[in-house]
Amino acid sequence: MMKRGITYKQILRGRNVLVVGLGKSGKAAAKALNEAGAVVTIQDSKTPDKLDTQFLQYMQNEEIRSYLGSVPEDMTAYDMLVLSPGVPTSLGYIQEARDAGIEIIGELELAYRLGEGNFVAITGTNGKTTTTTLVGEIFKASGRNTAVVGNIGNPVVTQAMDSTEKDWLVTEVSSFQLETAVDFRPVVSAILNLTPDHLNRHGTMEAYGAAKARVAANQSENEFLVINLDDKQAFGLSKDTKATVVPFSRQEKPNFGAYLDGTKIIVKDFDGTEHFICDRSDLRIIGDHNVENVLAAAAITFFAGIDPEVISAVIKEFPGVEHRIEFCGRVDEVDYYNDSKGTNVDAAVIAIKALKDGIILIAGGDGKGQEFDELAEHFDGAVEALILLGRDAPIIEEAARKAGFTNIYNCKDMPECVRKAAELARSGEKVLLSPACASWDMYANFEQRGRHFKQCINEMLK
Repeated sequence: MMKRGITYKQILRGRNVLVVGLGKSGKAAAKALNEAGAVVTIQDSKTPDKLDTQFLQYMQNEEIRSYLGSVPEDMTAYDMLVLSPGVPTSLGYIQEARDAGIEIIGELELAYRLGEGNFVAITGTNGKTTTTTLVGEIFKASGRNTAVVGNIGNPVVTQAMDSTEKDWLVTEVSSFQLETAVDFRPVVSAILNLTPDHLNRHGTMEAYGAAKARVAANQSENEFLVINLDDKQAFGLSKDTKATVVPFSRQEKPNFGAYLDGTKIIVKDFDGTEHFICDRSDLRIIGDHNVENVLAAAAITFFAGIDPEVISAVIKEFPGVEHRIEFCGRVDEVDYYNDSKGTNVDAAVIAIKALKDGIILIAGGDGKGQEFDELAEHFDGAVEALILLGRDAPIIEEAARKAGFTNIYNCKDMPECVRKAAELARSGEKVLLSPACASWDMYANFEQRGRHFKQCINEMLK
């Protein structure tokens, strides 16, 4: 059994550890390892002039060795590698370390080992941030000592480092983080759905699904995997876990779990007792996908032992999260929605379905190797005009024209997109930023893109 907490910190003392990648999680991992007494070396593809000066100063003060813009000559000098999520495990020098038998983990695994807290781990292609945020709010309302961490923006290791058995870490986990999980074992895990994404990294849907399934790989029958019964590809990932599988469904009524009964959101216990959580009309967040997110959150929190009345009260008040079909305001009787977190085709389709019709869609960016035919198939009867920006705009345009959609406009940047949308939109229509693409070709992240969109709207409101 994996040693955790103080015992693992003692194991780390004096060990040579290479931290690869200086994003948020890489910096947090380096600090945690240094604090635990490991001998830390840092590698990043960026040269020092492109890195955070404050962290460079920290490295200098702590006498941390680094390879910035270069790689170590001898990988056998290290006892362990800790990879940031954005670092592909296929890189040559990482493969060299693996061939030499050196342990390779990620920041999520390191966080699990360094602390003693209880993990709730939520993964899936879409809905992770909304569900994780909602679960975190329910946990806090129940009086548990809770931190909401992970791919949601807060490095896991920072909160996990000194966590005790009384603490709960509600964690949004990505396939990239799960790729390097070894002993990670949540009390409750969840797989919300599975659709094509990150295929430029994983290669195939099978490999992508296998990474997601790792969230429940180490769980026992006393722990829970909450999983979408309506998504057969996702549900298939439950076949190899020893965890108690708890289904949630909009379309069926499982023997236990969470489901939609007409318009009622119900959680059913193992003994068949039904607990009414709320009516669909009580929700402040829109769309079928958000009903699924609520069902998942209700199942996760109920089977984690939280009172149904607490779950109900929080769900009814939950306003949603920034950048996920976020209502941004009304200008000249046109509603504007920021769905910058819609970084893949499936997420954009979900947003289109939620808003139904009369949509002026702004899309484009870094397509991550996706096909856009499915996106274009959902334009008919819903999307009035398509405004494109970013690197892979021509690929989306080609898919749209192939589907017979021709009302397309290309713009050079976000302000031009918003101006064009305002010009095209008629009273009662909706302008939706749902890019179906990552933001990396033009922005540091989807948050920056979404805030720029909102800034453009606010300038019209003045």
